[in-house]
Amino acid sequence: MNKQNYGFTLIELMITVAIIAIIAAIAYPSYQEQVRETRRTNAQADLLELSSYMERYYTERFSYVDAALPFNTSPKQGGTAFYNLSFPADPDANSYIIQAVPTGSQDNDRCGTMTINEVGQRNADEANCW
Repeated sequence: MNKQNYGFTLIELMITVAIIAIIAAIAYPSYQEQVRETRRTNAQADLLELSSYMERYYTERFSYVDAALPFNTSPKQGGTAFYNLSFPADPDANSYIIQAVPTGSQDNDRCGTMTINEVGQRNADEANCW
């Protein structure tokens, strides 16, 4: 009688599970960092858009006084907000600062709060974030 065994042994299955676990342990943190970076880039684009808005406001009124932001979260349309956009202080006649403060799952982003001012100077809590 000729008997053939088909399938995997328990050892082969355990080795496969271990390899998948190691790959997942490396890939998942990398994936999370890419998601945070994408959200950060979106917030930077929103800051630049708001800066352009402020320059148009200044062109029409020759002052930044009484300016209000047209939107105050990033992303600006729908979904969960990952950054709150605001003025840290009221704009005066010739200057403003707009800040993007991380919120929710973006709280632990390494760049922290990002800002832009009337001359386009960009800052963040950590270097090399813009």
